[in-house]
Amino acid sequence: MIVQETQRTKTAACTALLARAVQRIASTSGDHRTAIPELTLYRRNRPSQPVHCIYTLGMAVTVQGSKHVLLGDAELSYGPGQSLLTTIDLPVSYHITRATAAEPYLGIMLTFDRNLITQVASRIETLRPEKRTPLEPLSLQRLDASVLDALHRLIQLLGEPQLIPQLAPLIQQEIIIRLLSGPHAPHLWNLVNDAGPTQQIARAVGWMREHFADEMRVGELAEHANMSLTTFRQHFRAVTGMSPVQLQKLLRLQEARQLMLDQKVSAGSASALVGYESASHFTREYRRLFGAPPHTDIRRFVSSMRRS
Repeated sequence: MIVQETQRTKTAACTALLARAVQRIASTSGDHRTAIPELTLYRRNRPSQPVHCIYTLGMAVTVQGSKHVLLGDAELSYGPGQSLLTTIDLPVSYHITRATAAEPYLGIMLTFDRNLITQVASRIETLRPEKRTPLEPLSLQRLDASVLDALHRLIQLLGEPQLIPQLAPLIQQEIIIRLLSGPHAPHLWNLVNDAGPTQQIARAVGWMREHFADEMRVGELAEHANMSLTTFRQHFRAVTGMSPVQLQKLLRLQEARQLMLDQKVSAGSASALVGYESASHFTREYRRLFGAPPHTDIRRFVSSMRRS
């Protein structure tokens, strides 16, 4: 009991230290990219409206405040010291649920390279779990003090830019090693296993993300995955929480929204660019997902970002 209490105290202290390090760099509300390409810091001064985005292979960490993530029918909330590992590229929505100007939401996103994980795992095969678990797209776990300390050292390194090329890769590898031997381990080790239906679904999702604007034939996706159509549909829903058609729709609508936000294209142009043949069909599906037609939603979103 004393050991557990000591560990909790140490973890809480590391989380607080990490929060101060993030806040020193992320001094204003927004997304803060860093000189380490894989590392992004986040700050929000108030709760947010739902934000739709693509989560790629990586780990999101909350160090202050709280965040709620929705993937299909799955809902996950996490607070200080907790981390969300994403193993498959998938569209999600999230919103910040606890944040104030005095105590803002502070978070970290560290993306991973699949080849690096495979290389690191090959050197520590003795740590591979004996029992395989199904590949799930999201893994929510509380980080221990060792991972929090490594993240803190990675952020501190931003103050020594001349050392980043030499030391950042070493710290990132340390983080991967610790994750491969911690609570996230079963999910990361699944990335190393090439065989199995879940990996076939992961590759199908990757193809869909790159070709979301093309006409999709589910039967052809099943053939590429070497599965019958029925088996493919079952595994696809089990891994992603949705059907292939639903995933394509989300990918298209989220990309259209980003085009309107980032490149200021019209709704009609955006709908055509992401693969819709009917502008009215696009508007109906956009309203169902984002709660308002394109022009209204974009205006509302830009206004909310300015207030944050």
